[in-house]
Amino acid sequence: MGSAPRSSDVPVRRPIKKLLIANRGEIAKRMIDSARELSIETLALTTRDDHGHALGADHIITVPSSRSYLDIAHLVDIVRHHSIDAVHPGYGFLSESPDFARRMWEEAGAVVIGPGWAILERTGDKLAAKRLARECGVPTLPATEKPTSHLDDVRRFAAQIGYPVMLKAVDGGGGKGIRLVRQESELESAAKRAMSESPSHEIFVEKAAIDGFRHIEVQIIGDGSGRVRHLWERECSVQRRFQKIVELAPSTMSDRDFVQSIVDAAVRVAEHVKYLSLGTFEFLANSESRDFYFLEVNPRLQVEHTVTESIMSGDVVKAQLEIAQGTMVDDAVARCFASDPRTSPKLKSIQLRITAENVQSDWSLSIGRIDGFALPSGNGIRVDTHLLPGQTNIVGSDFDSLLVKIIVTATTWEDAVRKCRRALDDTSVSGVKTNLDVLRAIVAHPDFEAGTCDTSWLERNAAPLLASGLELTKALESKRAPRLVQSTSSSSGSLTGSSNAAVSLRKGDAWALKISDTSAAAASQTHHFRLTKVIRNEFPALLRAEAEYSFPGSHAPLAITLEATHSTASSGSVMAESKHRQGNRDNPRHVTIPFPGKLVEFLVDGGDLVQPGQVICVVQQMKMELEVRTSAGGRVVWITDAEDGEDVAEGTLAAELEEVNEDAVQGEIKSKL
Repeated sequence: MGSAPRSSDVPVRRPIKKLLIANRGEIAKRMIDSARELSIETLALTTRDDHGHALGADHIITVPSSRSYLDIAHLVDIVRHHSIDAVHPGYGFLSESPDFARRMWEEAGAVVIGPGWAILERTGDKLAAKRLARECGVPTLPATEKPTSHLDDVRRFAAQIGYPVMLKAVDGGGGKGIRLVRQESELESAAKRAMSESPSHEIFVEKAAIDGFRHIEVQIIGDGSGRVRHLWERECSVQRRFQKIVELAPSTMSDRDFVQSIVDAAVRVAEHVKYLSLGTFEFLANSESRDFYFLEVNPRLQVEHTVTESIMSGDVVKAQLEIAQGTMVDDAVARCFASDPRTSPKLKSIQLRITAENVQSDWSLSIGRIDGFALPSGNGIRVDTHLLPGQTNIVGSDFDSLLVKIIVTATTWEDAVRKCRRALDDTSVSGVKTNLDVLRAIVAHPDFEAGTCDTSWLERNAAPLLASGLELTKALESKRAPRLVQSTSSSSGSLTGSSNAAVSLRKGDAWALKISDTSAAAASQTHHFRLTKVIRNEFPALLRAEAEYSFPGSHAPLAITLEATHSTASSGSVMAESKHRQGNRDNPRHVTIPFPGKLVEFLVDGGDLVQPGQVICVVQQMKMELEVRTSAGGRVVWITDAEDGEDVAEGTLAAELEEVNEDAVQGEIKSKL
């Protein structure tokens, strides 16, 4: 592309001709659509088994693996090779990396859509952002001044400010690298996990504000001149382990003067830093005490941007692209939004995140092939997804579990809640487990209808919500059943997909296979194949069997064993299940891994004595490290041969224990202390 421009704090704003979408999933599809409407040529990145999001892109570039989305050098090479002049990182991956923005500009002459590396350095780091807020007179919670990777530093500060405390990775995001610690005994394990989920392996300690506090975030857009506009606030209080599940706009807090003070604080910080592009300024707020505290800046597009678009009748991605090309913020807002940001929004919008998670098994990732799905439609309902009907959709362990975002919009909060219930009734996904049960329970709950949920609400009510969700789904399926029977007998072309049952295969099934070489004028030959024993049938995902195979010229059938896995399974978990011993969940002496993922480390050896609740191993799902604990005590007599970094399936036996005399256990443990 010629010589790179000179380095500066902010890349040159100029027309965009070719845009690389450096992301995947529903957000990649979302960005492609907005770019198409601006007549910008788009290039999408895909991996071998993950390409549904590329629909509509002008060009598709297949990258080697999921790690390619984080490989700056590789992405720079792609931009150079294809003469690309702008990159949109979306959210996650490299969206908050100053190094990515700087290197893309200096080495390839391409603009990364966002605030630029100078602002990223001041806002992407959580501690730097807190210092920025204090400079602007915005209240923050007591926290350590410097990040650390030393447990003693963490323990000392926690004791000084008192429990509960939050441990936060300085460079975390999406709920990763965050742990709530209510008492000192939980500190060491929580700190280790938070550090392991941080790219820098550094965390800071912050006083926790939990009970009665709402999670409020303000959408900001600026042009780098110091002129910024807000697009009002969102509320994201319905969350679990700091991962948002339901988002809404505007906040349900009735005190609009209090809300306005939070919005004003966000604008003050954004103006001070001369914010460029799109950013979200996050706060914790208590409407009863009228206290609020700055949390962090997300200097990028947010997952929940859709509810802002809904109440403003506009397109924030299009506004981002307009500003990146030199449009001033007032003009971008006027072009991209129908509502006037100076007027409090009249519409109400709610976003529901549908994820591939087994909520009954500690919300663990559910891996597999999606056999079918049905999504809602109608007045006031928007659906953002990368799932494509009629194509293979695989959920693996490499990417986020988000499948679909359902966004409902109405003129009143009550109507929006009722519309949520109807939308979820019309939604189904088969082949993997999802959080649909708990979403139905959330929107049916009186607290949600009253708009009174705080950030601790979901975890406080987890058990009854899970039970209620199962009942709601069971009643819904019973109601659907007669109509489903009728529709399947009259039509075979439904886009909602079919049952997730395996194809029926039995001992004795046989096939005559005619095989010919299509590259030569050769006659076809008949081969014979017969199943003699079906060991495991989950075909086409997995088949293990014994069979007889004969071919032309063979004197007798060959006795063979067959192991087949679906060729498009992006995760190694299906194969892992066939390689490793499975545990019995009903056996208290079996320590069974309750979710699929990658084995991080084993913390015990054969012969060790363990106590009930002790951590046996750690498994990673989507960069979050989860502990597997034993429910019983005893001596470890067997551990899995799975190695660190290897995929393990749900149900894999991690360790087997033998019962020993409790007094002997305690005596041996004390002798080692």
